Amino acid sequence: MNKLLYLLLIISCWSCSRDSETEKYQSKRDHVINVRDKMKEFSTQDVLIGRISRVYLLSDYLIITEYNVPDKLIHLFDKNYFNHLASTTYQGQGPGEITIIGHVGTDEAHRRFFVSDHGKLKIFSYDLDSVLANPDYQPEVKMNMKERQFPDRYLYLNDTLCIARIIEPIGNSDYRPSVARWNMTTEEIVPMKYEYPDLKRVRFIYAASAEHKRYVQCYSQYDLMTICDFDGNLICNIHGPKWNAEITQTQHYALSATFCKDKIVALYSGSDHRTDAYYPTKFLVFDLNGNYLKTLETGYMITDFCYDKENNRLIINLNDEIQFAYLDLTDII
Repeated sequence: MNKLLYLLLIISCWSCSRDSETEKYQSKRDHVINVRDKMKEFSTQDVLIGRISRVYLLSDYLIITEYNVPDKLIHLFDKNYFNHLASTTYQGQGPGEITIIGHVGTDEAHRRFFVSDHGKLKIFSYDLDSVLANPDYQPEVKMNMKERQFPDRYLYLNDTLCIARIIEPIGNSDYRPSVARWNMTTEEIVPMKYEYPDLKRVRFIYAASAEHKRYVQCYSQYDLMTICDFDGNLICNIHGPKWNAEITQTQHYALSATFCKDKIVALYSGSDHRTDAYYPTKFLVFDLNGNYLKTLETGYMITDFCYDKENNRLIINLNDEIQFAYLDLTDII
């Protein structure tokens, strides 16, 4: 009996030494809530939108962008009732056209949004009211992007401060992503000081919150999340049930994440990217300190989502029998 108690004490001490305020190991994430029957489909009416699309919110408007389509690339809808309001910008090399559409940054204060063109290496500025009023509206060039180091996604705070995921090409077919403070006006990039050590071929998705002054990195080939503040100070690393320091070539964990009030919500796959199981069907919910709270299982393959704070719901793009839906989070998280 004494030997058994001694062994249990060793196991307990080892477990405590692994878990700390900054290093969390979550071997179980088994509080699963099935929300499939709460997913509410909505229609884009006569606007046909391809499966490869992304969703953003600006004020009372839902922005949906498409890739490589013969029609316009950017569509605006009323976010409350999903009525189509306007579409803008064709794909192409001409004036006011976009060759390779990227991230959409939003400026609530000035009712404008920014669209990256990774073909022309430019970021275009769109006046929201002009887009709604003029079907032939052409955006202005906000800035030119550098070829060797450029923002891929970012949270716009003002012209002199964005929290961005920066891409730095390495060689002919590789790149290095990082999180940095980025100045749109001067183009200065200041990398955040914390990076998880000794990871090979890092790939991550990222989300940031102006309200909480935090950002989260969710890694694609490691069962790992990192939360930091806007000065790059580590808040915590969260190691999931499949955590391994060795890179996986087949498993795919994260696809998108966002802040929902005082929660972090992340899409989680954990399956082989060579199959349809690559598409996540569930959201993992954490508090702002990385503690796991619950799993929301939708039963649908999800490609992208955004959070509508005013209506407290997720607006979701799917690669399934339905294409767009929303999930009311009231009484769920």
